Formats: sequence, structure tokens, C-alpha cells
Amino acid sequence: MKFQVEHGVFGYGKNPILKNISFAVENGQVLAVLGSNGVGKTTLLKCMMGLLPWHEGQTRIDGIPIGEMKPSQLWKRIAYVPQSKGTALSYTALEMVLMGCSSRLGLFEQPSKKDAETARQAMEAVGVLHLADKHCSKMSGGELQMVLIARALAARPQLLVLDEPESNLDFKNQLIILDTIRSLAEEQGIASIVNTHYPAHALKIADKALILNRDGTSLYGPAAETITETAMEKAFSVEVKIQNFPWKNRNFKSVIPIRAL
Repeated sequence: MKFQVEHGVFGYGKNPILKNISFAVENGQVLAVLGSNGVGKTTLLKCMMGLLPWHEGQTRIDGIPIGEMKPSQLWKRIAYVPQSKGTALSYTALEMVLMGCSSRLGLFEQPSKKDAETARQAMEAVGVLHLADKHCSKMSGGELQMVLIARALAARPQLLVLDEPESNLDFKNQLIILDTIRSLAEEQGIASIVNTHYPAHALKIADKALILNRDGTSLYGPAAETITETAMEKAFSVEVKIQNFPWKNRNFKSVIPIRAL
């Protein structure tokens, strides 16, 4: 599958937020969307999925404009993981994940035993099957975020869209979320588009990066080439240093903030 946005423009009133946005992601790739608060990252996700209308430009899947697709066709291919607000929910984890099967069910159709097995497989894939009977209201932020990812996987999508999935989590749970996104890409070929505030996280998991600037402009390309000290200074108004360090035949990059500008 190839998911692409071509020359997307969006704004409220006469104030453009997104200008001439173009990017593409294919099976097994991770695209990180970077930018400061209020720059339009969540708005971008809504526009590209058709939840908000582009003022100019369009979104295509395998060359077909999503406006020409039935909603049922679209949501069988895309699964959205919104920001976890920690809202108390009365559902168990298994019940929550079963909701991910709804895109394949008829209006009054109930989940089947096969759907329940699909839900359990999705939970096992992200390591939360042991939480099946635990109520979401009693989960930690990291547990709930992983359950929401499992719910998205239960829809058997080709593309995951995740809005700041690692925000408000501790160090370990951030790493678990990032490693899960990367392993889904490498092992199952599931593409992901991930909104994040953290340049180091993008460098860790992303093949490509889209940087949104405060003036509505953007920068897109391979993550290692796009996430530079100069680009981060413009996007976040922070002076940074990016350093490489090897570890066990792998190369990692660290993004060190120096000072606010």
C-alpha cells in the first residue's frame, strides 16, 4: 500500500496552518511528524484521513483519492490511535480491543469467536494479553496506550496513525511503545505515521520525517537527513546538538538540547 498526501493546504478562516504538505509512506515504513505545540500535527492527521477537508490538495491510497472510497473501505486499511487521555473506562482490555473489529462488522452484527481470537492475537502481538480481563480504568498510562494499539491492530490495518503515542509515559514505557511500532513495521509490514514532540524518538524508529514549522512551511525526507540541528532549531526554537554513538553493531543518535532561543 502507498499512502500519500499531495500539496495539502488547511487553515481556519484566513489563517493557514498547513501549507503545501506532501509526503508518502509505504508498507513497512515509519514516518515521524515533528513540530512544536500548536503547529498543526493533530490537524494534519485529521486532514490526511478525511476527518477534516483539505482546502487544497488531496490524500491518495494506491493512487485513489480517499474521497472516492467508501468509509468502510478506508477504515479497513487505516487504524487511528488517538492521544490517550487516561479517561476512566469501564471496559476490560479485551472488550476495548474487540472494538477494533467493528470496521468489519455489519450495523447490528455482534463480534464472533473468530473476532475474539483476532483481538487476542492483537493483544499478544503487543504483549498485553495478560491484561485481557483488567478494566481500562485501572491501567497505567503505558498499559492503556498498548491496549489502544492492540485495538487498532485488531482491525488488521495496513497503516497505523498514532497521535503522540509516547506522551505522558515514563522512560521505560516510551521505549516499549517505540520498539512496538518499529517491530510492527519490520515483522508485519505495517506502516505507521507517528506524531511526536521528540526528535530522538523519530531518529530511533522512523524511516522518513516530516517537520512542521511555525510559519506553516514543512520539511520532508529521510529521517537521518531531515532531522538536523538546523531543522530542529527552526522547528522548536531550541539550539541542539545531534551526536552519533555506536552500540553492538548499531548506530544511535542522541539529540541534546543546549538552550532555548
